[in-house]
Amino acid sequence: MYKVMLIDDEDNLQQAIERLLVANGYVYVGAKNAEEGMKVPIIFLSAKCDIVDKSIGFRSGGDDYVTKPFDATELLLRIEANIRRHKDTIDFARSHNREGVARIGDLEVRFGEYEVRVKGCVVPLTTKEFEIVSFLAAHPGKVFTRGQIQEYIWGESNDGCKPTNNITVFVRKIREKIEENPSEPKYLLTVQRVGYKMADRVKE
Repeated sequence: MYKVMLIDDEDNLQQAIERLLVANGYVYVGAKNAEEGMKVPIIFLSAKCDIVDKSIGFRSGGDDYVTKPFDATELLLRIEANIRRHKDTIDFARSHNREGVARIGDLEVRFGEYEVRVKGCVVPLTTKEFEIVSFLAAHPGKVFTRGQIQEYIWGESNDGCKPTNNITVFVRKIREKIEENPSEPKYLLTVQRVGYKMADRVKE
């Protein structure tokens, strides 16, 4: 059974969505803002459909953005899509490491715990930042283009509010949190004119 958190500031809507999700086999958790839900996949519900508002939602760590009014079936489909993306990363990690942890030098990616540590200290990543790190860490040494990373994080559809240059911004923010020297990264590496990869080992 999967736990789903939806962020919305309307109590009536929260209650309606709770009934919908529980009836479809989910455990429901409600939140009023993104800060309450940074450790789980986040779907924003908002009456604001402007590209600026959508960009703010995604850049603050949201995994999906649904505008009101919305169809209940579409919401359930988006939830299922987000679960598939997260499940793939966790299942891949567990199939290669019984503890579900990827270790690269002093960097630890704990897939099941939705947590990244450097030298034993928890790194305060947003949900989206964690998804990028976990995706690359699940395939150490393999190069992915910005488009491939975007497709994994946001799914196959692209409604125009998630340009690939956002990946560059996320990578910069991630490096500021996990690298000793972000300008000379040793974990999250750039492959010029191709994309990014997670190092499979760290040079001493």
